[in-house]
Amino acid sequence: MSGFTTRPEVRGTFGMVASTHWIASAVGMSVLERGGNAFDAAVAAGFTLQVVEPHLNGPGGEVPIVFQAAGERPAVLCGQGPSPAAATPEAFGDAERIPGSGVLPACVPGAFDAWALLARDHGTLPLRDLLGPAIGYARSGYPLLPQITDKIAGVRDIFLEHWPTSARVWLDRGGAVPSPRGLHRNPLLADAYERLLTEAEDAARGREGVYDAARRVWREGFVAQAIVDFLADPPPGGTGEPQRALLTGDDLACWSATYEEPASLEYNGLTVHKTGPWGQGPVFLQQLRLAEALGTGDADPLSADFVHLVTEAAKLGFADREAHYGDPRFTDVPLDALLSPGYAAERAALVGAEASLELRPGSPGGRAPYLPDLSFEAAATAADRAGGEPTVDRSGVQRGDTCHLDVVDAAGNAVAATPSGGWLASSPVVPGLGFPLGTRGQMFWLDPRSPSALAPRKRPRTTLSPTLVTRGGEPVAALGTPGGDQQDQWSLTLFLRLVHGGARPLETDLQAAVDAPMFHTNALPSSFYPREIAPGELVVEDRLGADAIAELRRRGHRVTVSGPWTLGRVCAVVRDPGTGLLRAAADPRGAQGYAIGR
Repeated sequence: MSGFTTRPEVRGTFGMVASTHWIASAVGMSVLERGGNAFDAAVAAGFTLQVVEPHLNGPGGEVPIVFQAAGERPAVLCGQGPSPAAATPEAFGDAERIPGSGVLPACVPGAFDAWALLARDHGTLPLRDLLGPAIGYARSGYPLLPQITDKIAGVRDIFLEHWPTSARVWLDRGGAVPSPRGLHRNPLLADAYERLLTEAEDAARGREGVYDAARRVWREGFVAQAIVDFLADPPPGGTGEPQRALLTGDDLACWSATYEEPASLEYNGLTVHKTGPWGQGPVFLQQLRLAEALGTGDADPLSADFVHLVTEAAKLGFADREAHYGDPRFTDVPLDALLSPGYAAERAALVGAEASLELRPGSPGGRAPYLPDLSFEAAATAADRAGGEPTVDRSGVQRGDTCHLDVVDAAGNAVAATPSGGWLASSPVVPGLGFPLGTRGQMFWLDPRSPSALAPRKRPRTTLSPTLVTRGGEPVAALGTPGGDQQDQWSLTLFLRLVHGGARPLETDLQAAVDAPMFHTNALPSSFYPREIAPGELVVEDRLGADAIAELRRRGHRVTVSGPWTLGRVCAVVRDPGTGLLRAAADPRGAQGYAIGR
């Protein structure tokens, strides 16, 4: 691994916070300094990300969290809200795909309930302390980034023509796009969160009681009522046509975040923990099984051999994702078979010296795979300028994305979370609340044969994929990245470099591993509208080097060379239980992520 780093690896023994925005990292660290634990810090940082990265996530979105409390077992907290009870394929008529914008693809907002539940059960501080920084930035202002103003500029006409509630929040007086160097305020959101706190504190006593009261206010009180009232008169979608939303007050009232067992896998003396197959997390584990079978760990992590092996394994793993993954409450997912060494050996035999140009799902346990119909022209209509996920484009240029945060404290508590959804550009702002609903329903298929086919109150198979790593039952790393379908490619590459790049696993310089040239394949069905696929396409940063790029092309990869710092926004924290040493790093790509600690 190269010794070059854009910034130092952060080291200490007190606590570490790494996130995709420096303000959220600073807020998390301030909570640790005030005596909060890693869960308090993560929740405060998560609420703050909703304010300072509104083009990437919001209160109307969702969050999966993988965590471990000191002395306990790893767990997953599912903050992914399900589809509405009225969400059936018939509700979308003869459409081939669920739209990517407006209120029609809205699922139940899950982020607030998940953050509040995590803080209630594992934190130590009152809700007011954890919501306070977010309220302060929403009311007093936060520095805008060019990425935010670019996103606002791209949908300004939609705001002015169709979404006046969004125009009032995101445009200056006269309808101008705000300055990328200025401060932006969202007093509606500040007022909503302040009212929620006041009502919860008036309704209950004690720290846990206030959290429960706040969760009730969110799903049954004025927040839910504002959403229901807004949807009563069908708001326009991204084309200007009214959309009769499927989400109801009953959908909001009857859902809450839930704890689950993680999907886990042993690799090179470490145990990796991910969400279940309602997210794409197990595809990370499948790729680890393939790395074992292919001997990927023996390759130079900056070589063409390494890129080829990782890419071919990703193609196989992600083909299985589309063929077999879905909400296990509705779909019998053969997860044990998918993660078995025997199945990995069978699949690894398909990897040769040349790049595959095929979509090749397997048949774990004899299960016939689902193959999506990708024969139609998958292109968003020109009229819908708000469609799809605001993520990186296929060449790696960032159009927007998602968020990520990792926290570890001296006691050994560790959290990895990937908040997303409720993007400012994809759905109109709910009056009186200052935020839009999410559009995560676009990830369902309308084909009833698919394991992730739309059904009432089912979770969409998301791309959000935080990672927790343990050794001997103790947390040793938390990591993740935004990036949609690239998340379990970029984070896997980082993990393999950390495990195999030094004398011992996880002893590689963390920042050097984050900074190393990154790559990903687009040879998989996109999870987002309009569901593109690019057989054989491999995107690499030019820093990988001319020789490696030429060799990959010789092997048949359809290589797109991206800029030197374009692929990924990875964050990570690492803990050594023996010495108590904590380390952290954040990606310089995107020019906003930071790791903080001491």
